[in-house]
Amino acid sequence: NVPNKVLIIGSGGLSIGQAGEFDYSGSQAIKALHEENIQTVLINPNIATVQTSKGLADKVYFLPLVPEYVEQVIRVERPGGVLLTFGGQTGLNCGVELERAGVFKKYGVKILGTPIQAIIDTEDRKIFSERIGQIGEKVAPSMAAYSVQEALEAAEKLGYPVMARAAFSLGGLGSGFADNQEELKSLAQQALAHSNQLIIDKSLKGWKEVEYEVVRDAFNNCITVCNMENVDPLGIHTGESIVVAPSQTLSNKEYNLLRTTAINVIRHFGVVGECNIQYALNPYAEEYYIIEVNARLSRSSALASKATGYPLAYVAAKLALGIPLPKIKNSVTGITTACFEPSLDYCVVKIPRWDLSKFSRVST
Repeated sequence: NVPNKVLIIGSGGLSIGQAGEFDYSGSQAIKALHEENIQTVLINPNIATVQTSKGLADKVYFLPLVPEYVEQVIRVERPGGVLLTFGGQTGLNCGVELERAGVFKKYGVKILGTPIQAIIDTEDRKIFSERIGQIGEKVAPSMAAYSVQEALEAAEKLGYPVMARAAFSLGGLGSGFADNQEELKSLAQQALAHSNQLIIDKSLKGWKEVEYEVVRDAFNNCITVCNMENVDPLGIHTGESIVVAPSQTLSNKEYNLLRTTAINVIRHFGVVGECNIQYALNPYAEEYYIIEVNARLSRSSALASKATGYPLAYVAAKLALGIPLPKIKNSVTGITTACFEPSLDYCVVKIPRWDLSKFSRVST
């Protein structure tokens, strides 16, 4: 029962951290749906993207990614299904709001791919740590706070230094380290301006940051496509740190330990499609914590696709339609199916580029 018409929530307006990588995943998804003869409706306010180009989507609405506008498009177009995981954090947040408002139910729109509950479970830090605990894994010791006072109390319990960050945020908005009450106070005030929930984590400064990209279909077949290691230690946002694929300093035991965990986690949450999982790994002991799970295509997915030649967004769109992994052909190799784990016999490095010439009074 594949819908004939699917709504894709696009990559959003042109603000830092929001457009580029998610434009890539959205345009790949549109191509994948066309191959299955499905009509595509795209909502994206950004004219300067590939996905809004002529000839890609059947219909494009240049509207903001906010529930009021998306509901209007649903009312007019009456799509049978919707893809939420191809527009980055902005698209996800919008989808969660629409679900809570009962809009999808009202118009009979089916959420394709990862169930909305899995998205909420991975985004809400409190539920996330409970769900991770159910399978015997650990997240970094942390507490959720809803006010500055609660944040200070949480830090007293965990012990300084701590890391504070806002929940449901894009690109690590409003986060940082605090060594004492004063620093935490100013951080908490900033973060609570962006979000109503603040996470206080025990600081894991100096630990390695390792990521895995995992793919799962509706029939519980699961593979890890790529693993990456951040050259910069934990605490520097993935988007801003140098990343190497495959990881360079993990032992075989550590690699397989984290791989097995990644597959257990994605199965436990019931993610269908693509998922990114980030770990903090102690450099001196076999000890790790799960930092977060992104049940969507992330910046790292774009890097992993380019590094491995495995078209993650294309495959994730097909999986969302309920097609099993062995039935999907790898569009890059043209021979193998999507259930082959790519082997990396080379090394890929991503280095962020800061275009300082755009700023006045900066020595370039």
